[in-house]
Amino acid sequence: MFYGKREQRGVVRAPAVVAQIHHYTIRRLRAEIEPVAARDFLNFLFTWQRVAPKGRMTGAKALEVILAQLEGFEAPAAAWEAEILPARLSDYERAWLDERCLAGHLTWLRLRPRGGAASDKRASPLRTTPIALLPRRHSGVWTSLSPQTDGVRQSPRAQMVADWIRENGASFFDNILEGSGLFRSQLEEAIAELVALGLVTADSFGGLRALLIPSSERRPSRRRRGVAAFDVQGAGRWSLVRGNAAAANTDAVEHVARTLLRRYGVVFWRLIEREAAWLPPWRDFLRVFRRLESRGEIRGGRFVAGFTGEQFALPDAIGALRETRRQGDKGILVAVSGSDPLNLAGILTPGPRIAALTGNRVLYRDGVPVAALTAGEVSFFGEFDPATEWQARQGIAARRAAGSLACAAAGPYRR
Repeated sequence: MFYGKREQRGVVRAPAVVAQIHHYTIRRLRAEIEPVAARDFLNFLFTWQRVAPKGRMTGAKALEVILAQLEGFEAPAAAWEAEILPARLSDYERAWLDERCLAGHLTWLRLRPRGGAASDKRASPLRTTPIALLPRRHSGVWTSLSPQTDGVRQSPRAQMVADWIRENGASFFDNILEGSGLFRSQLEEAIAELVALGLVTADSFGGLRALLIPSSERRPSRRRRGVAAFDVQGAGRWSLVRGNAAAANTDAVEHVARTLLRRYGVVFWRLIEREAAWLPPWRDFLRVFRRLESRGEIRGGRFVAGFTGEQFALPDAIGALRETRRQGDKGILVAVSGSDPLNLAGILTPGPRIAALTGNRVLYRDGVPVAALTAGEVSFFGEFDPATEWQARQGIAARRAAGSLACAAAGPYRR
């Protein structure tokens, strides 16, 4: 009986002992982390997201890698092919995105619906409509987290088109044109309104691309397999975006948490402040991150200095972060669009924020914002010598997406 009782007591105490050892191990691992400065973290992000000069990728297969990092990120519709994707793929071609969408691997949609006056059918808001690109198989996860679209006001024509698609299912442009009785221009305006409201999407990104350009300015261009680059009719089927009726569950929150880790390598509250406001609150992410740390899948600790709250990182990111710090300053200028997820000026660094608009740009030198392009005007956050200022102006004002410029041989930057 004595040995049986002692064995029973051991069984009761064992889980507590194991838990104590586990917590001690986590505390020890966290204590080993040496935080880096925000500028080093930004330099790390330029490489992690393939925007740095030596980090950009090439080829159609690289698109999938890039979009895996950017899954669920909302950017103005016009920014994806004008700024964000070419910033990471030096030889980006529109056909790559269309082929992935038409094959059923990718989809695009507005995750954050908006209201507004039903008479607002101008083409310009569509250019600034926040659009997300994501794997089609994950669309249900993201729509379960996004707000419902019930009660959104629509114009009579948009309502007619939405009702027609609802009754007839996903349909080609010509079928909707014939069934609705609208003129072509009227149908395009109605579809553009539904896209801007987050109510419809298409099989191909080409449909959105075509709607961004007024019909009078479209020029047919040859592409692979003879498909026009700006053709609403060649977009495949138009369908309603169906939200997930079920409430977001733990699995959905974990999926988004893993996506954020993939996007930034290191995640903390201040960093994801720019992400969609309708995403789960930080406390929900915190529970997921702690659970993943407990499993040994990620690391917790103080990775970036100057920010309160818990921080979590992928194991691969930790080594890359240390390597970035060891490299030191090299005088590299990197310019990104205001709509890019790497527009973190005023969030991770002192100084003003740059509005997340496609036409805006921010210029970093070794991870420090030094200039911005807003409303067509370049403003500097410090003093440059004439030669460096000229190079900075060239880098930030370039029309190519996310230009980068090495200026190690240029004059010193004075703060």
